[in-house]
Amino acid sequence: VQLQASGGGLVQAGGSLRLSCAASGGTLIRYAMGWFRQAPGKEREFVAAISGSGGSTFYADSVKGRFTISRDNAKNTVYLQMNTLKPEDTAVYYCAAGILLLTTARSYDVWGQGTQVTVSS
Repeated sequence: VQLQASGGGLVQAGGSLRLSCAASGGTLIRYAMGWFRQAPGKEREFVAAISGSGGSTFYADSVKGRFTISRDNAKNTVYLQMNTLKPEDTAVYYCAAGILLLTTARSYDVWGQGTQVTVSS
């Protein structure tokens, strides 16, 4: 399976963006899906994850209450709705697929190419 992330852009603080991660070459329903982000000079960090069925979700404390991960298995797509964005949310956002629903990057086997999110103050 290949992943293609999209939806990033430039937004003012307090604004919203919705990221999409579309899969091709396979079905996503068997995979847990995660969103990670990496800011310049920092390590890649976990943002959110969702189980294959969509019944379980996990969030980093820094985004809890502001971001929502969801999936549409019929469309083979995972989403990350980001509200009340802050300048510290600025990063390249990556989607990833893995077998287990975990929060560590090394647990995910397939990665998308990343989409830039920039939040201005």
